[in-house]
Amino acid sequence: MILYPINTGNLRLDGGAMFGVVPKVIWNKLYPCDENNLCNWAMRCLLIVDRDRRILIDCGIGDKQSEKFFSNYDLNGEDTLDKSLAANGFTVDDITDVILTHLHFDHAGGAVRRNTAKTDFEVAFKNATYRTSRQQWEWATNPNNREKASFLKENIFPLKEKGKLELIDGDRELFPGISVRLFNGHTEGQVIPFIKYRDKTVVYMADLLPSVAHIPLPYVMAYDTRPLITLEEKEAFMTEAARNEYILFFEHDIRYECCTVQETEKGVRLKEPLTLKSALL
Repeated sequence: MILYPINTGNLRLDGGAMFGVVPKVIWNKLYPCDENNLCNWAMRCLLIVDRDRRILIDCGIGDKQSEKFFSNYDLNGEDTLDKSLAANGFTVDDITDVILTHLHFDHAGGAVRRNTAKTDFEVAFKNATYRTSRQQWEWATNPNNREKASFLKENIFPLKEKGKLELIDGDRELFPGISVRLFNGHTEGQVIPFIKYRDKTVVYMADLLPSVAHIPLPYVMAYDTRPLITLEEKEAFMTEAARNEYILFFEHDIRYECCTVQETEKGVRLKEPLTLKSALL
């Protein structure tokens, strides 16, 4: 098994939204913002190559929305999904499986592209099966008013229309050494992958834990639909992660790819920030 970080570019989001009830005077020291209160966040995916499977977890924001839509998020950085795959010797046609942690646009936008003639939508990974949870699919296709703007129809419905979608029911092993668990605080049925790599466990954190700065329990995003459930899920997971020495792989932390955590008198805290390469040595 080989693991590759796949960087797809960055976007800027409001720091207050990303840190919830934590005051700016505190979070800004940990994850600084600009003059508009915007913090810069990565959209970092993970490619797992194992035997004949090439499994991509999440796929970034994509490129099919309007210029006005993208301007709201100040997309930046030189990385794209295609460039990052190519840098590691792959193309979109090499991907056999895509795991979508959830269907918010910054995680699933790259799943669907416009066709060459710009007349219709097509799946970006034509040889892949796409998987997300049944709970998330039903949630996203019948969205509540709070999350509605994050679920874009063009990112979602073509997956089913093209016959490429498989829905996951509950916690399970998807492939040898790769299992998933569902979490419901951020959004219903968020899929969190656990990858066994030799004697280590890498956990793709998605929006359960966006960054190192979110490790303390009260640091919960205002985007979360059920923040008290996030708090419960996070507390249980972080204790488990510390005791089992999990490697936490971050989708959104622009500074750190990974970290380990440890139990302290103040609760679970950062042990060591790492690159994925150094974490797997």
